[in-house]
Amino acid sequence: MHLNPYGEDAVNLAADLANRRPASAGELSERCRAAGLLVDRPVTRGDLEKTWATLDAWEKVVDATDEHERAELVNRMLAAAAAYPRLTDHAGDGWHLHYRGEWQPFGSVLFSLISVGTALHLAGRGMHRLRRCAVTECATIFADTSRTGRQRYCSQRCANRDAVRRHRARTAP
Repeated sequence: MHLNPYGEDAVNLAADLANRRPASAGELSERCRAAGLLVDRPVTRGDLEKTWATLDAWEKVVDATDEHERAELVNRMLAAAAAYPRLTDHAGDGWHLHYRGEWQPFGSVLFSLISVGTALHLAGRGMHRLRRCAVTECATIFADTSRTGRQRYCSQRCANRDAVRRHRARTAP
């Protein structure tokens, strides 16, 4: 499977990593592979630390209070990740586009992937379509990929929990 490196898959991977941060380089590698990302170089402790820093910056994008702030934060990430776009067939399974240098360490690859993927997601779907769950005690991050763009909850479980809470509040004596 080819991970669409600059679309919703990258944003979903970022959300997954942010919601449950990898504790080791091995875990980071396995979770990226499980998400469909080709891990074609060793993943080191330095890559893990770069990923943690990437997720810190990315969560600021998620938590931005308005579109302009969100755009500025994404633009800072894009500037730091800047590399010329290039065609590659590094996996031998078809030509595709990368926005990163050929020999970057894995942590830098993830930074580029998450930066460009987030920018394309927000520009293509809407600046509001990256957020935390609306349930107060749930801090889960998600990318809104719904057709209507009005997703408020990270899962059906949280949506149901909030509906029950609202119902009980309306019917309480």
